[in-house]
Order: sequence, then C-alpha cells, then structure tokens
Amino acid sequence: MRRNLEFLAIGLIAGAAVGFIVGLLFAPSSGAKTRQRLADEALRAAEVARDLADKAERAAETLGGRVEHYLGRDEELAWRKVREIREGLDGYTQTQTP
Repeated sequence: MRRNLEFLAIGLIAGAAVGFIVGLLFAPSSGAKTRQRLADEALRAAEVARDLADKAERAAETLGGRVEHYLGRDEELAWRKVREIREGLDGYTQTQTP
C-alpha cells in the first residue's frame, strides 16, 4: 500500500512539473523571465513533493501501527486460547489420574 502511495505521489509531481515546464516553454516570455519562473516553480514543486512525501509516510506509519495492533490482538487471543486448552488438559488429566 505504501509503495502505491509513493508511486502515485511521484507520478502526480512529475506530471505537474512536466506540464508546467511545457507551458512555460511555449509561453511568450523572455529567456530570463522564463528561467526565473522555472526556478521558482521548481522550488515550489520540491516543497509540494516534500509535503506529499511526509503525508504519505505518516499515513503508512498510521496504517502500519493499526495492522500491528490488530495482529497483536489476534496473537494475544491465540495465546490465551492455547493457555485455556493447556489448563483444560491439565485439569482433565489430574481428574483422570487414579
């Protein structure tokens, strides 16, 4: 799941950056203005990418924590059942011993 979020974020950022660059290159502006706009937008895109990466990482950590929590619950329940079975067997064998 985390890998899919990473690929989605990378795809969105790359697509937005390519689209913007193509738009700037075909816009009627001077070379200096175009370069400045490209630099500004590259900085903005990098900031957006960092924000998206942070959000994706937090979401993956939250999801991972929930999965571990539920797996831990299942494991705890399984061990409790094993103990109950052992105690039942111990009780049964003690009552059957002459």
